[in-house]
Amino acid sequence: MESRFTAVFEKDGEWWIGYVEELPGANTQGKTLAEARRNLKEAVALIIEANRRLAERDLEGKDVIREEFMVTTP
Repeated sequence: MESRFTAVFEKDGEWWIGYVEELPGANTQGKTLAEARRNLKEAVALIIEANRRLAERDLEGKDVIREEFMVTTP
């Protein structure tokens, strides 16, 4: 599954700080821009995985419908 997000990177002294506009809590840093990019991709994947596990745990034993859906934004 592929999703698109907006990454923002900012130089802060010797470090690059990065975050995702659409995903609060997805932020990281790196000594280089390339490192910050890699770290941010990993952070987003971990957040999505953790959120999915929490939702699955909360829904366990409940009669629910789970389905994929797409959202188009301007």
